[in-house]
Amino acid sequence: MSTFEWIIGLLLGAVALSALARRIKIPYPTFLAIGGALLAFVPSSPSWTLEPDLALALFVAPVLLDAAFDTSLRDLRRNWVPVSTLVVVAVGFTTVAVAAVAHWLIPDMPWAAAVALGAIVAPPDAAAAVAILSQVKLPHRIVKILEGESLLNDASALLIYRIAVLAIATEHLKWSEFAPTIVLALVGSVVAGYAAARVIPFFLMRITEAPSAIIVQFATTFMVWIAAEHFGLSGILTIVVYAITMARAAPARMPARLRVPSYAVWETMVFVLNVLAFILIGLQVGPIWTRLDEAVRWEYCAAAACILLTVILVRLLWVTFYGSTLRVLIAKGIYHPADPKVVSTGKGGLIVAWCGMRGLVTLATAYALPEHFPYRDFIQFMAFAVVLGSLVIQGLTLRPLILLLGLRDDDPVGTEVARARAVAYRAALDAIDDDPSEEAEILRLEYNAVLMRVDDDPKGGISNGELPADPLRRRAIDAARKAIFDLRTTEVIGDDAFHRIEEELDRAELSAGG
Repeated sequence: MSTFEWIIGLLLGAVALSALARRIKIPYPTFLAIGGALLAFVPSSPSWTLEPDLALALFVAPVLLDAAFDTSLRDLRRNWVPVSTLVVVAVGFTTVAVAAVAHWLIPDMPWAAAVALGAIVAPPDAAAAVAILSQVKLPHRIVKILEGESLLNDASALLIYRIAVLAIATEHLKWSEFAPTIVLALVGSVVAGYAAARVIPFFLMRITEAPSAIIVQFATTFMVWIAAEHFGLSGILTIVVYAITMARAAPARMPARLRVPSYAVWETMVFVLNVLAFILIGLQVGPIWTRLDEAVRWEYCAAAACILLTVILVRLLWVTFYGSTLRVLIAKGIYHPADPKVVSTGKGGLIVAWCGMRGLVTLATAYALPEHFPYRDFIQFMAFAVVLGSLVIQGLTLRPLILLLGLRDDDPVGTEVARARAVAYRAALDAIDDDPSEEAEILRLEYNAVLMRVDDDPKGGISNGELPADPLRRRAIDAARKAIFDLRTTEVIGDDAFHRIEEELDRAELSAGG
């Protein structure tokens, strides 16, 4: 019973911490990191363990799918230059810099182990940044860059991580031996993710009961990850491609009565997985700290401070260099961007650089190290210290920094929502235009009222429940839904606007007994 009691207590404590975090407007992962660290030193705290190989599949796969499902391909394509430099160059520089510092601090540490540490702490986590960005109105493009980076940087970091772990295992690893395998794995991951997204929906759409459908969604996510890893592919890249491909067609196939509870459960499970990851890695810190002599403890703390400083500075320097270089090239007429907004201002670059909090992926990859990996305790201690330090230092100061810089959002999503709502409800009106019934006339009055206030009230939509549930309303909603699908397909609107209208139509569909 003690384990069950601990789980209940920790989940309730996490809920309380997240509520407090929202109230004082700081990212909830900051409190989770602090709580995980403190838990390790609580007398009689649980000594839970998890198979290292299970850590990435359990923690990363569903969280990554949830993030990728909401990713806008249009916005990702528009910002591919800054996103790709952060995903490849920033992660690469951070890995190399951290590896150099770690090897300098501990000369006996194998270079492969030092590189593994660099890859573990290289990718920033989206959860903490999004928790802050949702509280302030930041320019839409900056938000999309950060979301795109957080989606793909895990793949590049984990690729380096896997090579480093393999180098330790084989001792003599040559580039010519694994380079073709890596290329094949990357291409294979894209193909496998796309193929899975085309095949699996045929089975999912036959499940009409919400609890069963949600269970199968989670099960297939883990199956895709496990299958990719079994065949030597990149689990992260496979899941990302799978989720993005699924997201393009899933809304048309899934009814609102399945989608609404599904979104709620996934949001809850992502929160629970974050809680478990911070707790499990926090519990590993306690035994590591206990095994160390007092002098060595302070050496570890000093090393953690050096590595945390390296992680923060490398990102800051790269983002500054990238932005400055682009602005110089534009000023000299060498580079002519189609959209001037692709180059962020100095203020925008500073915000992007400061959104470098580490989180779940760093914890999971540190936990996933093989049991007898060289300096495993040191690497896990450094990983948790970087996560804790970045969440406390950057997480607590990010919102004040945004407010100080005075960045504003011109709300392009709100504009797209208004445009999509107008198109959707005109389509709904057209669908019932030939119906002479009194119910149809009531619906036409309702939808015309929505169209009249589109420009004045972009957040407003239809008011549910004004008409008894009947097929007429559902027919109109189906026409409106098809209209917004077409708008997203032609990229007139992005996924953010699409999901807002989709949620609005879902509520209307459920009110009509859909």
